[in-house]
Amino acid sequence: MLKRVLLITLLAAAAISAGCGRLGPKENLSSAAIDANKYYAVLLSNGSVYFGKLEGLDTPYPVLREVYYVQSATNPETKAVSNILVKRGKEWHGPDRMILNEKAILFVEPVGADSKVAQLIAESKR
Repeated sequence: MLKRVLLITLLAAAAISAGCGRLGPKENLSSAAIDANKYYAVLLSNGSVYFGKLEGLDTPYPVLREVYYVQSATNPETKAVSNILVKRGKEWHGPDRMILNEKAILFVEPVGADSKVAQLIAESKR
């Protein structure tokens, strides 16, 4: 849990230091060059971080597909925290995508091809 809080704090600090302001209504988000075939990290205003393929960032309700999130677990005996990457869709309602409110998105970053997240996503597809 501490690692998740630290991750969220670091991501929020990065958003604030990057100027995290919204683009004006006349600016076009499509110039952000979102590639529908790549994975992105999306930080939401509730502190949740999701990874997935992003569509429609320039719309009021962007869509995130092939969604993953980090789940932390603490061993009660050793207090060691382990993090696993979980693919959404196994929940009772079996979601195949997330429809986001663009006002809840604090920032979006590409997932690096050599990152741990990219490695774990690749492993989950095998």
